[in-house]
Amino acid sequence: MNKKAVFILALLPLLYACTETIFTGRKALNLISIDAMNQLSFAEYQTYLTENKPMEKGKEVDLVRRVGNDIRLAVETYYGSIGKTEELKNFAWEFNVVDNKETINAFCMPGGKVVVYTGILAVTKNEDALAVVMGHEIAHALAQHGNERMSQGLMANLGMSALDIAMAQKPEETRQLVMLAAGAATQVGVLLPFSRTHESEADEIGLYLMAMAGYNPDEAAPFWERMNQSGGGRPPEFLSTHPDPEKRSERLKTLTPKAREYAKSHPANGSSKYR
Repeated sequence: MNKKAVFILALLPLLYACTETIFTGRKALNLISIDAMNQLSFAEYQTYLTENKPMEKGKEVDLVRRVGNDIRLAVETYYGSIGKTEELKNFAWEFNVVDNKETINAFCMPGGKVVVYTGILAVTKNEDALAVVMGHEIAHALAQHGNERMSQGLMANLGMSALDIAMAQKPEETRQLVMLAAGAATQVGVLLPFSRTHESEADEIGLYLMAMAGYNPDEAAPFWERMNQSGGGRPPEFLSTHPDPEKRSERLKTLTPKAREYAKSHPANGSSKYR
């Protein structure tokens, strides 16, 4: 067998592992099965909640769960309309709030496990802006960004090990990759450009989701501008996992008309009227 044939055979598993991202159609490399990804994700999520007790009740909890479930309904409505309901069977949606006013953040683990810190609620300021956050985080899960990051991490840091071997031989490194898959920052290098791609893609998908859920997509650009201001000084774009703030705002403004079209054609609550 010549070298070219060997090379092609070596690539076949990677080619078969490519998936197409919802809404954008981007090709992504997902080497890990959904079942294995969710098993790791859900275990890490429970560990996280044990160490970071979620709030059980209160207006913040009611708000986050209401917005989260509105977007979940939008997801289910859209997937049903395009004949892809089956793809949602592995999601076990859960929306929790952690009382940490110093942390201006939120994340969504693969499989639909969402945490919102109370610190970000001071920046959202209104329900529509919270929908920007929730839509963005849920978009990460729908687009399987966690699987893609985890796959990249296995290839870059664990020598292309099978997941079960990686867990057995390097459990701590593998656990760190799971949290990375939920949106933790990466080092500068191979993984970073993909992370910026993920953030931009989550911006776009999240905008469509919030609009279909009945929220105003015009709130997206102002929210990210407030987020940038809340962070004080920020690193240059090439060292950041997030898009440049000005470019991000302009892109979201150009995508807003498309989000409105999604809201009209796929309204989750029987109406495309914004709240």
